[in-house]
Amino acid sequence: MDVDVLIVGAGPTGLALGIDLARRGVDALVVERGETLAPGSRGKGLQPRTMEVYEDLGVLDEILAAGGAYPVGMVWADGVQAGEHAMFDPMEDGEEGCRFTVPWMVPQWRNQEILLARLTELGATVAFGREVVRLAQDTQGVTAHFASGEPVRARYAVAADGGRSAVRRALGITMTGETLDPDRALVADVRIPELDRTWWHLFPPSGPDSGFLALCPLAGTDHFQLVARLSGETDPDLSPDAIRKLVAERTHLAPEAVTDVLWTSDFRPRAALADRFREGRIFLAGDAAHVHSPAGGQGLNTSVQDAYNLGWKLGAVLSGRAPEALLDTYEEERRPVAEHVLGLSTAILRGETRRGAATRQLGLHYRHSSLSEETRQHPGPLSAGDRFPDLTVDGVRLFDRLRGPDWTLLTLEDGVFLVRPDGYVGWAGETEEGLGAYRARFGLV
Repeated sequence: MDVDVLIVGAGPTGLALGIDLARRGVDALVVERGETLAPGSRGKGLQPRTMEVYEDLGVLDEILAAGGAYPVGMVWADGVQAGEHAMFDPMEDGEEGCRFTVPWMVPQWRNQEILLARLTELGATVAFGREVVRLAQDTQGVTAHFASGEPVRARYAVAADGGRSAVRRALGITMTGETLDPDRALVADVRIPELDRTWWHLFPPSGPDSGFLALCPLAGTDHFQLVARLSGETDPDLSPDAIRKLVAERTHLAPEAVTDVLWTSDFRPRAALADRFREGRIFLAGDAAHVHSPAGGQGLNTSVQDAYNLGWKLGAVLSGRAPEALLDTYEEERRPVAEHVLGLSTAILRGETRRGAATRQLGLHYRHSSLSEETRQHPGPLSAGDRFPDLTVDGVRLFDRLRGPDWTLLTLEDGVFLVRPDGYVGWAGETEEGLGAYRARFGLV
């Protein structure tokens, strides 16, 4: 084998998985068909649960320094500020036991730079300009063939190559879903020096021939992310002049107020879920497995947590500590979560629910997983399968004990908890009775 794990795609999913594997001593290679990391602000919101993951992966300080909290929305009407609009429901004191209370804004291009730097620090690499054209697998491993260069042989492969995943299509895995809006959406990174960066500027349609536009100041930069709804079936004009014209038509700003157009893209909002997340030795993660509406900031966050779930399982199997059957729990656990989050994103897009506690992803659990074993007759608020909260006991922050690639045994007033490497409770009991059998079942002895 050339490597233990081949990761296709150097977005947040692939990079986070590469980091998690590298810190476990797994020989992983990330390949990216582009010559550089993907540009653009794209998914800019990091939910509190993802911030906890990033703390464990060793990038939290850099993420905090690179970003900032979201501003309050300001609604405009006829060139006049018409009122504030709260974009997120506030977290109540002590809710969910988390030190992070609001989404944290980091443009995706900067997020990726930070993850790549951490991956490099751990001794792993990204091979750019390596487009996968064919994958072949057998009982021992996977062989990846590229548009140029020598093939790579790996024990396992992970497709983290986005919503239009070439790997997923090559495997014949279909996605089931729906187009959520017949109209396209445009997103662009622009500079508008004269626009106040205090607000997330919202411009509702001013008439039947107009459309929604928003300008969000991107934390840590002098850019704004522009999002607009476009009508019509033809491909939109994404040229700088067209972007300036659109801003002038839908806001009080003149075309020349947009001094730079740094990046543009368009898409048609849809929700889709892969029929399965695994084909033999090849796994799907991130947008390759589930495609979301951007409403509510769930897609990137769900994707990073796919990586966080799969990383420790691959590490345990590759080291020989756990049976290969452990890898079956990746789809078992992550596909229902993705399906739930897809429904949440769609509901937010349609105005059926707000960006509240559910969007923070702290309450997502694996209670029904075969890895979750609750042996107490009367479980408390924390049960097997739940995310372990960020608690301080006797002056000790328990997250400091949980950090790292290993399982952790904790004894508290309401029971004994064996916490998985991804921070979820695997086993819970009143005493340690029965814990040995659980350990043996998953190769933890």
